[in-house]
Amino acid sequence: MKTLIALEDGRTFEGRSFTGPGETTGEVVFNTSMTGYQEILTDPSYKGQIVTMTYPLIGNYGVNQEDIESCGLHLEGFLVREYQEAYSNWRATGDLRSYLVQHGIMGIDQVDTRALTRHIRLAGAMKMAISTKDLEPESLVEKARHSPGLIGRNLVEQVSCRTPYMWSDDRPVEIENPSALEKKADLRVAVMDCGLKYNQLRLFSDRGCECIVYPYTAGPEELLACNPDGIFISNGPGDPAALPETARSVRKLLGRRPIFGICLGHQILSLALGATTYKLKFGHHGGNQPVKDLETGKVEITSQNHGFSVDHETLPDNVEITHVNLNDQTVEGIRHMDIPAFSVQYHPEYAPGPHDAEYLFDRFTSMMTQNT
Repeated sequence: MKTLIALEDGRTFEGRSFTGPGETTGEVVFNTSMTGYQEILTDPSYKGQIVTMTYPLIGNYGVNQEDIESCGLHLEGFLVREYQEAYSNWRATGDLRSYLVQHGIMGIDQVDTRALTRHIRLAGAMKMAISTKDLEPESLVEKARHSPGLIGRNLVEQVSCRTPYMWSDDRPVEIENPSALEKKADLRVAVMDCGLKYNQLRLFSDRGCECIVYPYTAGPEELLACNPDGIFISNGPGDPAALPETARSVRKLLGRRPIFGICLGHQILSLALGATTYKLKFGHHGGNQPVKDLETGKVEITSQNHGFSVDHETLPDNVEITHVNLNDQTVEGIRHMDIPAFSVQYHPEYAPGPHDAEYLFDRFTSMMTQNT
Protein backbone atom coordinates (compact mmCIF):
# COMPACT_ATOMS: atom_id res chain seq x y z
CA MET A 1 0.00 0.00 0.00
CA LYS A 2 1.53 3.29 -1.15
CA THR A 3 2.60 5.50 1.74
CA LEU A 4 3.74 9.11 1.97
CA ILE A 5 6.25 10.19 4.63
CA ALA A 6 6.55 13.92 5.38
CA LEU A 7 8.94 15.84 7.62
CA GLU A 8 8.19 19.18 9.22
CA ASP A 9 10.90 20.89 7.14
CA GLY A 10 9.05 19.97 3.92
CA ARG A 11 11.13 16.95 2.88
CA THR A 12 9.06 13.94 1.76
CA PHE A 13 9.78 10.26 1.11
CA GLU A 14 7.74 7.43 -0.32
CA GLY A 15 7.31 3.91 0.99
CA ARG A 16 4.96 0.98 1.28
CA SER A 17 2.86 0.10 4.30
CA PHE A 18 3.21 -3.63 4.98
CA THR A 19 0.74 -3.42 7.88
CA GLY A 20 -2.28 -1.96 6.07
CA PRO A 21 -3.84 1.52 6.01
CA GLY A 22 -3.17 4.14 8.63
CA GLU A 23 -1.80 7.52 9.61
CA THR A 24 0.52 8.51 12.45
CA THR A 25 2.84 11.28 13.65
CA GLY A 26 5.88 11.45 15.91
CA GLU A 27 9.48 12.58 16.15
CA VAL A 28 11.62 10.54 13.76
CA VAL A 29 14.89 9.04 15.01
CA PHE A 30 17.27 6.47 13.55
CA ASN A 31 18.58 3.38 15.32
CA THR A 32 21.92 1.85 14.29
CA SER A 33 21.43 -1.62 15.83
CA MET A 34 21.80 -4.51 13.38
CA THR A 35 19.61 -6.85 15.46
CA GLY A 36 17.20 -6.55 18.36
CA TYR A 37 14.24 -4.97 16.61
CA GLN A 38 11.77 -6.63 18.98
CA GLU A 39 13.53 -5.18 22.03
CA ILE A 40 13.45 -1.77 20.32
CA LEU A 41 9.75 -2.08 19.51
CA THR A 42 8.90 -2.90 23.13
CA ASP A 43 11.14 -0.24 24.71
CA PRO A 44 8.84 2.35 26.36
CA SER A 45 11.50 5.03 25.80
CA TYR A 46 10.36 5.24 22.18
CA LYS A 47 6.90 6.57 23.07
CA GLY A 48 6.19 9.57 20.83
CA GLN A 49 8.83 8.57 18.28
CA ILE A 50 8.96 6.99 14.84
CA VAL A 51 11.97 4.68 14.55
CA THR A 52 14.02 4.26 11.38
CA MET A 53 16.34 1.25 11.30
CA THR A 54 19.64 1.87 9.49
CA TYR A 55 20.27 -1.87 9.00
CA PRO A 56 18.41 -2.66 5.76
CA LEU A 57 16.91 -6.14 6.35
CA ILE A 58 14.35 -6.30 9.15
CA GLY A 59 12.04 -9.15 10.11
CA ASN A 60 14.26 -12.06 9.07
CA TYR A 61 14.21 -13.79 12.49
CA GLY A 62 10.58 -13.14 13.38
CA VAL A 63 9.39 -12.40 16.94
CA ASN A 64 9.10 -14.41 20.15
CA GLN A 65 7.87 -14.15 23.74
CA GLU A 66 11.31 -14.04 25.40
CA ASP A 67 12.70 -10.84 23.88
CA ILE A 68 10.01 -8.38 24.96
CA GLU A 69 11.04 -5.49 27.20
CA SER A 70 7.60 -4.34 28.38
CA CYS A 71 3.93 -5.21 28.20
CA GLY A 72 3.42 -3.73 24.72
CA LEU A 73 4.70 -1.66 21.79
CA HIS A 74 5.10 2.05 22.44
CA LEU A 75 6.60 3.72 19.37
CA GLU A 76 4.43 5.60 16.86
CA GLY A 77 5.75 4.01 13.66
CA PHE A 78 8.48 1.75 12.26
CA LEU A 79 10.44 2.50 9.06
CA VAL A 80 12.72 -0.03 7.32
CA ARG A 81 14.41 -0.48 3.97
CA GLU A 82 13.28 -4.06 3.32
CA TYR A 83 10.77 -6.02 5.35
CA GLN A 84 11.57 -9.75 5.31
CA GLU A 85 8.33 -11.72 5.17
CA ALA A 86 10.02 -15.14 5.40
CA TYR A 87 11.60 -15.49 8.83
CA SER A 88 13.86 -18.25 10.15
CA ASN A 89 14.75 -18.74 13.80
CA TRP A 90 14.19 -21.69 16.12
CA ARG A 91 12.94 -19.30 18.84
CA ALA A 92 10.44 -17.49 16.63
CA THR A 93 6.72 -17.79 17.34
CA GLY A 94 5.44 -15.38 14.71
CA ASP A 95 6.24 -12.80 12.04
CA LEU A 96 6.96 -9.11 12.48
CA ARG A 97 4.08 -7.94 10.29
CA SER A 98 1.43 -9.68 12.40
CA TYR A 99 3.14 -8.46 15.57
CA LEU A 100 2.91 -4.83 14.45
CA VAL A 101 -0.68 -5.19 13.27
CA GLN A 102 -1.68 -6.82 16.56
CA HIS A 103 -0.42 -3.78 18.47
CA GLY A 104 -1.69 -1.16 16.00
CA ILE A 105 1.74 0.08 14.88
CA MET A 106 2.36 1.15 11.28
CA GLY A 107 5.23 -0.64 9.56
CA ILE A 108 6.64 0.97 6.42
CA ASP A 109 9.27 -0.47 4.08
CA GLN A 110 10.76 0.40 0.68
CA VAL A 111 11.96 3.62 2.30
CA ASP A 112 15.31 5.17 1.38
CA THR A 113 16.48 4.87 4.98
CA ARG A 114 20.04 5.90 4.09
CA ALA A 115 18.86 9.24 2.67
CA LEU A 116 16.45 9.74 5.58
CA THR A 117 19.15 9.02 8.17
CA ARG A 118 21.61 11.37 6.48
CA HIS A 119 18.96 14.08 6.40
CA ILE A 120 18.27 13.71 10.13
CA ARG A 121 22.00 13.75 10.95
CA LEU A 122 22.43 17.02 9.05
CA ALA A 123 19.16 18.78 9.88
CA GLY A 124 18.43 17.20 13.27
CA ALA A 125 15.59 15.09 14.64
CA MET A 126 12.23 16.49 13.64
CA LYS A 127 8.53 15.79 13.58
CA MET A 128 7.15 13.43 10.96
CA ALA A 129 3.78 12.36 9.60
CA ILE A 130 3.10 9.07 7.79
CA SER A 131 -0.08 8.27 5.88
CA THR A 132 -1.62 5.87 3.41
CA LYS A 133 -4.71 8.12 3.27
CA ASP A 134 -3.34 11.62 2.80
CA LEU A 135 -0.95 11.48 -0.14
CA GLU A 136 -0.79 15.25 -0.69
CA PRO A 137 2.72 16.41 0.32
CA GLU A 138 1.72 19.90 1.46
CA SER A 139 -1.13 18.60 3.57
CA LEU A 140 0.97 15.92 5.26
CA VAL A 141 3.84 18.32 5.93
CA GLU A 142 1.38 20.56 7.77
CA LYS A 143 0.24 17.59 9.87
CA ALA A 144 3.85 16.92 10.79
CA ARG A 145 4.39 20.56 11.75
CA HIS A 146 1.31 20.62 13.95
CA SER A 147 2.05 17.34 15.76
CA PRO A 148 3.11 17.75 19.41
CA GLY A 149 6.78 16.66 19.30
CA LEU A 150 8.73 15.80 22.46
CA ILE A 151 9.88 19.07 24.06
CA GLY A 152 7.95 19.82 27.23
CA ARG A 153 5.86 16.64 27.06
CA ASN A 154 5.38 14.23 29.93
CA LEU A 155 5.19 10.90 28.11
CA VAL A 156 6.10 8.89 31.19
CA GLU A 157 2.50 9.05 32.38
CA GLN A 158 1.52 6.96 29.35
CA VAL A 159 4.00 4.13 29.94
CA SER A 160 4.52 3.91 33.71
CA CYS A 161 2.71 1.22 35.66
CA ARG A 162 -0.53 2.27 37.37
CA THR A 163 -0.15 0.24 40.56
CA PRO A 164 2.85 -1.35 42.34
CA TYR A 165 3.99 -4.83 41.40
CA MET A 166 6.76 -7.27 42.24
CA TRP A 167 9.05 -8.91 39.71
CA SER A 168 8.81 -12.65 40.33
CA ASP A 169 9.58 -15.70 38.17
CA ASP A 170 10.49 -13.44 35.24
CA ARG A 171 7.15 -11.64 35.18
CA PRO A 172 5.30 -8.80 36.93
CA VAL A 173 3.01 -9.84 39.81
CA GLU A 174 0.54 -7.28 41.18
CA ILE A 175 0.63 -6.59 44.91
CA GLU A 176 -1.77 -4.69 47.15
CA ASN A 177 0.40 -3.54 50.03
CA PRO A 178 4.15 -3.42 49.26
CA SER A 179 5.08 -2.28 52.78
CA ALA A 180 3.53 -5.44 54.27
CA LEU A 181 5.54 -7.83 52.08
CA GLU A 182 7.95 -10.09 53.87
CA LYS A 183 11.45 -9.69 52.52
CA LYS A 184 12.51 -12.89 50.72
CA ALA A 185 15.88 -11.80 49.34
CA ASP A 186 19.09 -10.35 50.72
CA LEU A 187 18.44 -7.00 49.05
CA ARG A 188 15.27 -5.15 48.11
CA VAL A 189 15.13 -2.47 45.41
CA ALA A 190 12.32 0.09 45.14
CA VAL A 191 11.98 0.85 41.42
CA MET A 192 10.58 4.11 40.05
CA ASP A 193 8.98 3.04 36.78
CA CYS A 194 9.46 5.84 34.28
CA GLY A 195 9.13 3.38 31.38
CA LEU A 196 11.49 0.61 32.45
CA LYS A 197 12.74 -2.35 30.45
CA TYR A 198 12.22 -5.82 31.89
CA ASN A 199 15.87 -6.74 31.50
CA GLN A 200 16.76 -4.25 34.22
CA LEU A 201 14.61 -6.26 36.62
CA ARG A 202 16.05 -9.53 35.34
CA LEU A 203 19.61 -8.37 36.03
CA PHE A 204 18.68 -7.28 39.54
CA SER A 205 17.03 -10.65 40.14
CA ASP A 206 20.16 -12.43 38.90
CA ARG A 207 22.05 -10.63 41.68
CA GLY A 208 19.70 -11.74 44.42
CA CYS A 209 17.70 -8.51 44.54
CA GLU A 210 13.97 -8.37 45.15
CA CYS A 211 12.36 -5.64 43.01
CA ILE A 212 9.18 -3.78 43.93
CA VAL A 213 8.09 -1.52 41.09
CA TYR A 214 6.15 1.70 41.72
CA PRO A 215 4.49 4.25 39.41
CA TYR A 216 6.69 7.24 38.66
CA THR A 217 4.33 9.38 40.77
CA ALA A 218 5.21 7.50 43.99
CA GLY A 219 6.52 9.87 46.64
CA PRO A 220 9.64 9.31 48.74
CA GLU A 221 7.78 8.05 51.82
CA GLU A 222 5.79 5.57 49.75
CA LEU A 223 8.99 4.21 48.23
CA LEU A 224 10.71 3.96 51.62
CA ALA A 225 7.71 2.28 53.26
CA CYS A 226 8.70 -1.09 51.80
CA ASN A 227 12.09 -0.74 53.56
CA PRO A 228 14.25 -0.99 50.43
CA ASP A 229 18.02 -1.23 50.44
CA GLY A 230 18.23 1.01 47.38
CA ILE A 231 16.25 3.15 44.94
CA PHE A 232 16.42 2.58 41.18
CA ILE A 233 15.17 5.17 38.65
CA SER A 234 14.45 3.61 35.27
CA ASN A 235 14.66 4.80 31.70
CA GLY A 236 11.66 6.34 29.97
CA PRO A 237 10.43 8.61 27.16
CA GLY A 238 10.06 12.33 26.62
CA ASP A 239 11.51 15.50 28.07
CA PRO A 240 13.03 15.13 31.57
CA ALA A 241 12.25 18.79 32.27
CA ALA A 242 8.56 17.86 32.14
CA LEU A 243 8.97 15.77 35.33
CA PRO A 244 9.67 18.33 38.08
CA GLU A 245 7.66 16.43 40.73
CA THR A 246 9.63 13.24 40.08
CA ALA A 247 12.90 15.17 40.41
CA ARG A 248 11.69 16.68 43.67
CA SER A 249 10.85 13.22 45.02
CA VAL A 250 14.34 11.99 44.15
CA ARG A 251 15.87 15.07 45.81
CA LYS A 252 14.13 14.11 49.06
CA LEU A 253 15.58 10.59 48.79
CA LEU A 254 19.19 11.71 48.45
CA GLY A 255 21.33 10.31 51.24
CA ARG A 256 18.52 8.16 52.65
CA ARG A 257 19.19 5.16 50.40
CA PRO A 258 21.69 4.39 47.63
CA ILE A 259 20.33 5.58 44.26
CA PHE A 260 21.01 4.29 40.74
CA GLY A 261 19.55 5.82 37.57
CA ILE A 262 19.58 4.75 33.93
CA CYS A 263 18.87 7.01 30.89
CA LEU A 264 15.85 9.15 31.90
CA GLY A 265 16.67 8.08 35.47
CA HIS A 266 20.12 9.61 34.98
CA GLN A 267 18.55 12.86 33.80
CA ILE A 268 16.06 12.90 36.69
CA LEU A 269 18.84 12.34 39.24
CA SER A 270 20.81 15.17 37.62
CA LEU A 271 17.79 17.48 37.83
CA ALA A 272 17.36 16.51 41.49
CA LEU A 273 20.98 17.51 42.10
CA GLY A 274 20.42 20.93 40.53
CA ALA A 275 21.55 20.42 36.92
CA THR A 276 19.58 21.16 33.74
CA THR A 277 19.01 19.20 30.52
CA TYR A 278 18.84 20.12 26.84
CA LYS A 279 17.68 18.58 23.54
CA LEU A 280 20.32 16.88 21.41
CA LYS A 281 20.45 17.49 17.66
CA PHE A 282 19.51 13.95 16.69
CA GLY A 283 20.05 11.96 19.88
CA HIS A 284 21.80 8.65 20.49
CA HIS A 285 19.93 5.56 19.36
CA GLY A 286 21.67 2.25 18.71
CA GLY A 287 23.97 -0.44 20.00
CA ASN A 288 27.40 0.91 19.07
CA GLN A 289 27.94 4.14 21.04
CA PRO A 290 31.49 4.46 22.47
CA VAL A 291 31.63 5.66 26.07
CA LYS A 292 34.81 6.31 28.06
CA ASP A 293 34.99 5.48 31.75
CA LEU A 294 37.02 8.41 33.08
CA GLU A 295 38.14 6.48 36.16
CA THR A 296 39.64 3.48 34.37
CA GLY A 297 40.24 4.93 30.92
CA LYS A 298 38.43 1.98 29.36
CA VAL A 299 36.03 2.43 26.45
CA GLU A 300 32.69 0.63 26.54
CA ILE A 301 30.53 0.01 23.50
CA THR A 302 27.04 0.77 24.70
CA SER A 303 23.36 0.55 23.84
CA GLN A 304 21.65 3.94 23.91
CA ASN A 305 18.27 5.54 23.33
CA HIS A 306 17.83 9.16 24.34
CA GLY A 307 17.16 12.54 22.76
CA PHE A 308 18.09 14.77 25.72
CA SER A 309 21.33 15.23 27.66
CA VAL A 310 22.56 16.69 30.94
CA ASP A 311 24.33 20.05 30.69
CA HIS A 312 27.73 19.40 32.27
CA GLU A 313 28.22 23.08 33.12
CA THR A 314 25.20 23.02 35.47
CA LEU A 315 26.31 20.05 37.59
CA PRO A 316 27.22 21.09 41.17
CA ASP A 317 30.79 20.87 42.45
CA ASN A 318 30.09 17.76 44.54
CA VAL A 319 28.99 15.77 41.48
CA GLU A 320 31.66 14.09 39.36
CA ILE A 321 31.31 13.17 35.68
CA THR A 322 32.29 9.50 35.41
CA HIS A 323 31.60 8.71 31.74
CA VAL A 324 31.59 10.69 28.48
CA ASN A 325 30.43 9.91 24.95
CA LEU A 326 33.40 9.79 22.60
CA ASN A 327 31.32 10.86 19.59
CA ASP A 328 30.19 14.20 20.97
CA GLN A 329 31.65 14.47 24.53
CA THR A 330 28.21 14.57 26.16
CA VAL A 331 27.75 13.43 29.76
CA GLU A 332 27.18 9.67 29.99
CA GLY A 333 27.56 9.12 33.73
CA ILE A 334 27.76 10.93 37.06
CA ARG A 335 28.26 10.13 40.74
CA HIS A 336 27.76 12.15 43.88
CA MET A 337 31.00 12.49 45.81
CA ASP A 338 29.44 12.57 49.30
CA ILE A 339 26.42 10.27 49.20
CA PRO A 340 25.78 6.89 47.46
CA ALA A 341 24.15 8.00 44.21
CA PHE A 342 25.22 7.47 40.61
CA SER A 343 23.69 7.18 37.16
CA VAL A 344 24.47 6.55 33.50
CA GLN A 345 22.88 7.89 30.35
CA TYR A 346 23.29 4.66 28.40
CA HIS A 347 21.70 1.23 28.91
CA PRO A 348 23.89 -1.24 30.83
CA GLU A 349 21.04 -3.76 30.71
CA TYR A 350 21.57 -3.83 26.87
CA ALA A 351 18.57 -5.64 25.23
CA PRO A 352 19.61 -5.12 22.54
CA GLY A 353 23.25 -4.18 22.60
CA PRO A 354 26.67 -5.07 24.02
CA HIS A 355 27.11 -6.39 27.55
CA ASP A 356 30.14 -4.19 28.32
CA ALA A 357 28.47 -2.15 31.07
CA GLU A 358 26.61 -4.85 33.00
CA TYR A 359 29.12 -4.38 35.84
CA LEU A 360 27.14 -1.29 36.92
CA PHE A 361 24.47 -3.56 38.39
CA ASP A 362 27.19 -5.22 40.46
CA ARG A 363 28.36 -1.78 41.56
CA PHE A 364 24.89 -0.84 42.77
CA THR A 365 24.46 -4.19 44.52
CA SER A 366 27.77 -3.64 46.36
CA MET A 367 26.72 -0.11 47.26
CA MET A 368 23.49 -1.38 48.81
CA THR A 369 25.31 -4.13 50.70
CA GLN A 370 27.83 -1.69 52.16
CA ASN A 371 25.04 0.67 53.17
CA THR A 372 23.02 -1.92 55.13
